[in-house]
Amino acid sequence: MLVKTRLGEARRRLISSMCQRQAPLGGRGPIVSFTFDDFPRTALTVGGKILRSHGVRGTYYAAAGMMNTSNHLGDQFRAGDLGTLLRDGHELASHTFSHVSCRVTSADRFRSDVAKGRRAIEELTGRRDSGNFAYPYGQVTLKTKRMVGQDVVSSRGIVSGLNGPLADLNLLRANSLYGDLDTCAKVRELIIENEWRKSWLIFYSHDVSPIPSPYGCTPQLLQFTVSFASQGCARILTVAEVLSELTARVPDPNQPVAVSI
Repeated sequence: MLVKTRLGEARRRLISSMCQRQAPLGGRGPIVSFTFDDFPRTALTVGGKILRSHGVRGTYYAAAGMMNTSNHLGDQFRAGDLGTLLRDGHELASHTFSHVSCRVTSADRFRSDVAKGRRAIEELTGRRDSGNFAYPYGQVTLKTKRMVGQDVVSSRGIVSGLNGPLADLNLLRANSLYGDLDTCAKVRELIIENEWRKSWLIFYSHDVSPIPSPYGCTPQLLQFTVSFASQGCARILTVAEVLSELTARVPDPNQPVAVSI
């Protein structure tokens, strides 16, 4: 198991260092973003209300093929939830259509599923998704990182850390927000370090429930995190809001990606 863990860490470091599309954060930090993957209904009905109570919004990466289903995360979003999400000012981003891992399908099929998910969002809402994307399961390959990076504004993974002074728009770093209040010390340290570095801290979770799945958090933990971040000097923005500030310095995603090795 230790060998497997080390190999996984080495793979993540390699993928993170290659096929980058860098955007300078400049003096825009510190920034904090809250993101939810898939998304379970509680991420909006509970999590969204917590964010709104602090006057901030979140980014929801939706896998359209999971709509109207239920799984270990609870009930997934319904079509009506998308309208509520947009009316409340949250960001609707994409997470493929079928929530497939790029490690179990070809790069071309994965790229097609990403495009299918984005089209589905447009058909459901009458507007395009934000152009921001998150990899299901956080699983990324070099080939999909290069290919998908040509189609979207940004891609987010689950490689932990802070974004800045250069943010890799082909694989934004993000930190899990899982569990209950016993993780508050770790959350506090991340927020303080982000303020000190004047960087961009992205949190991600799934369901928000008193008894969350292993990939979700309690309302109390989310409330603590949003409250603590709000008390500091960081701005709390959606991923789209951050990217809109970087637009002048961000390469056109439809142009070939400059690969750094």
